[in-house]
Amino acid sequence: MKFKYFPGCTLYTKGKDFDDSGRAAAEKLGFSLEELDEWTCCGATFPLAADNNMALLSPSRALCNTLKAGEDRLVTLCAVCHNVLKRTNHVLKTDEARRNTVVSFLEESYDPKVEVTHYLEVLRDIIGFEKVAEKVEKPLAGLRIAPFYGCLLLRPAAEMGMDDPDRPTIFEGLIKALGAEVVDYPLKAECCGAFQVLNSEATATRCSAEILESARKNGADLIITACPLCQFNLEDRQKEIAETAAAFKPLPVLYFTELLMLALGGGKEAISKDRHCVDPFPALRARGLLE
Repeated sequence: MKFKYFPGCTLYTKGKDFDDSGRAAAEKLGFSLEELDEWTCCGATFPLAADNNMALLSPSRALCNTLKAGEDRLVTLCAVCHNVLKRTNHVLKTDEARRNTVVSFLEESYDPKVEVTHYLEVLRDIIGFEKVAEKVEKPLAGLRIAPFYGCLLLRPAAEMGMDDPDRPTIFEGLIKALGAEVVDYPLKAECCGAFQVLNSEATATRCSAEILESARKNGADLIITACPLCQFNLEDRQKEIAETAAAFKPLPVLYFTELLMLALGGGKEAISKDRHCVDPFPALRARGLLE
């Protein structure tokens, strides 16, 4: 089983581990991610102005290329890319006039039957969490995982259609399939500070500190996410947080695909030690998951 795949810019650089572990886990689970030809940056932000059609060109081009490749599904890993592509596709499906304007700029035609699907949805809806559990070689028994959804993966719910943004369950289902324990905490779907880091590092640091403290207080060994921006803000900000809060204890923040690959038998190579600012190995060794 093959899916057309849109990796996005960050997964070629800062989030390379996300891409590597996602592709490797897919092969273990019996499907492959075939990179879309000639993809370009999605734009990283969905335009809220209803007449800003130029910002829709790049994501629309990716959707047109999916159709030209003979496919009707485009799979993503990055929560930011997924948000932009999914919402652009919603515009093309529901607003004929705007669709005609956009595709005329591209000198393309577009039959709005392409579905933008997140990797987590592939695991839940196509592979099935039960099948994922059957493929687990090393259950993550005893590991207490706090899922972090952030604000882009599920919202706006009417356009994203993945899960209940107030009471999501998709990460929780995956964590249970891997044999780990779910840590529920009140800030799992809050904003990490996102692009505020460009204007006010203090705001981003405060947001991250509150999320990390909430997960820690509820017993988390680590946090998982599907968003490179959330991973950056939650992990890289911890040095600054520690400088102003003496009682602060670092908390590893991993991509969910790293733990998925670990559970599928990937060994310690599934987890990148060098790219993480907070070493996740001690938390995994404490639960007997690494030697």
